[in-house]
Amino acid sequence: MLTIQYNEVLVLYYSVHGATEALAREVSAGVDSVRGMAARLRTVPPVSSVAELVAPAVPDAGPPYATSADLTECSGLVMGSPTRFGNMAAALKYFLDGTATEWLSGGAAGKPAGVFTSTSTLHGGQETTLLTMAIPLLHHGMLITGIPYTEEALSSTTSGGSPYGASHVTWNRKADSLTEHERILARALGHRVALLAQKLSS
Repeated sequence: MLTIQYNEVLVLYYSVHGATEALAREVSAGVDSVRGMAARLRTVPPVSSVAELVAPAVPDAGPPYATSADLTECSGLVMGSPTRFGNMAAALKYFLDGTATEWLSGGAAGKPAGVFTSTSTLHGGQETTLLTMAIPLLHHGMLITGIPYTEEALSSTTSGGSPYGASHVTWNRKADSLTEHERILARALGHRVALLAQKLSS
């Protein structure tokens, strides 16, 4: 029996109400759709402005917490966060701030990366969040990819989705209720990063 050796793409996200997690799972499905590639789904613990007990090493539910080693072990990255005043959430920024060792060693350099986000309103800062999320990844030497307009859903979506990355607009819907276009574009982003990772790693 033939055994396939999988290369992994890190799908790293932070989510509070489930919207960004829903996108992350669609991105992961896109990664997994590329033969020989697999998504490594990871999250980060919340941060607090007050002193309190540290989060357990393994969360009670959902995927494990990411470690900085995930950046070097995986052949690509797709990173997602809810929008916080046009920027990524503090929990994800806190994780990235702790990756100086990987930056110094160039552990993520030359690997493809993409970004995704969710907001509660249509003009809630999605594009600035996606663009500013890319900045630390550029410092790591990663190769940023978005979603090209060859994806038909990008030209017809009336909710989330942009050339900078996948996105979701909650509006008055249940937080994790993605539209069909949002699902398609999130999967397209994961598929695209996985294909690039596969080509670059070969």
